[in-house]
Amino acid sequence: MSTASVPLPNWITYVLIPLVNLVLAFLVSGFVVWLIGENPIDALVLLVQGALGNGEGIGFTLFYATSFIFTGLSVAVAVHAGLFNIGSEGQAYLGGLGCALVALALDHYVPWYVTMPFAIVGAAIFGAAWAFVPAWLQAKRGSHIVITTIMFNFIGAPLMVYLLAHVLIVPGKMAPETRTFLEGGQLPKLDWLMAMFDTTIGSAPLNVSFLIALVMAFLVWLLIWRTKLGYEMRTLGLSPTAAVYAGIPYARTVIIAMLISGGLAGMMALNPVMGSSARLQVEFVGGAGYVGIAVALMGRNHPFGIILAAILFGVLYQGGDAVSFDMPEINRNMILMIQGLVILFVGALEFMLRPTFVRIYQTLAGARAVS
Repeated sequence: MSTASVPLPNWITYVLIPLVNLVLAFLVSGFVVWLIGENPIDALVLLVQGALGNGEGIGFTLFYATSFIFTGLSVAVAVHAGLFNIGSEGQAYLGGLGCALVALALDHYVPWYVTMPFAIVGAAIFGAAWAFVPAWLQAKRGSHIVITTIMFNFIGAPLMVYLLAHVLIVPGKMAPETRTFLEGGQLPKLDWLMAMFDTTIGSAPLNVSFLIALVMAFLVWLLIWRTKLGYEMRTLGLSPTAAVYAGIPYARTVIIAMLISGGLAGMMALNPVMGSSARLQVEFVGGAGYVGIAVALMGRNHPFGIILAAILFGVLYQGGDAVSFDMPEINRNMILMIQGLVILFVGALEFMLRPTFVRIYQTLAGARAVS
C-alpha cells in the first residue's frame, strides 16, 4: 500500500506534519537570509514583532487574513467536490463590483448595518455568477474547470478596468475608481475588539468583514460536514463514478459547489472595497485569490485550518513589510520567496515527510501491540 493512503491519526496528518513542514520552510528561508548577509534570527524577530508586536500590527495582520479566509474557503468548497477552482481572483473582482453597486446605491439613505447584508448578497451573487459559466462548462460539456476558471480571471481583470475607466469613474477625475462611499456604505473598524485587549489598531483597516469571514468559516463547516449537500459534494470529490452510481446528480452538484465557491470569493471584496478604501479601485484583490489556493492547501481544506493558515500568511505579509523596512537587503521579492517556500513545503510537498511518519507510527504501533 502506498504511504500516501496509509491512515494516520488526525493529529499527525493535520497538525504534526504541517508543523514540521513549516519549520523546514523557515529553516530554508533562514539559510537564504544568512547567505545574503543578514541574521535570520533577527529577521524572524522583526517579522513576528512587526506582525504581532502591537495592536496596529495585529490589525494589519488580521486585515490581510480576512481576505485570505474568504478565498481559502472558496477554494476548499470546490476541492471537496473534486473541483480545483483557480478562479477566485476573478470572482473576487466581480464580487467587488456587486458590493460597490450596493454601497453606491444605498449609502445616501441608510446606515452601514442596513447596507451590509445587501452588500454581502450582492458580492456573493456577482462572484457566483462569474463562476457559473465555468461550472456549467465542466458539468455539461466536460471542459476542465482549471482552464476555464483561470481564463475567466484574465477576462475579469480587464472588464473591471473598462468599467472603472469608462462607466463608474467620477467625472473629471483621472483615477479609475468610483466615488468614495459615504458612511452608510462603509464597514466600521473593529476598534472595540482590540480595545477589549487594552490596545488599539491605529491606522490598520481591520473591519467588520473579519467577523463576517469567521461566520462564513463556521457556515462552510456546517455545509460540508453537517448537510446532505455537503455529503454529496464530498462523495463526488472522492469518487465521481461512485457518486453517480449512488444517485447523486453530477451536474447539479458541480454547479452548486462552484456557485458557493464563487460566492465566497466574491465576498472577499467586502474587506478592501467597503472596509479599507471605501471605494472600488483597480486591482483591489491584490492576488488574494491565488493566495487562497495556498491557504486552502495548508489548512487541509478545513475551515479551522484555513483560518490558521490565513493568519500565518497575514503575519508574512505584515511582518514582511517590517522586515524589509529595517533590513533593506530583504526586499519584497525575498518575502515572496519565503511565502513560496511555505507553500512549497506545506502545500506541494505535503507528502514529502509522510513516508517517514508512517514508518515511525507503524513501528510504534507494532511495539505497543507486542507489549
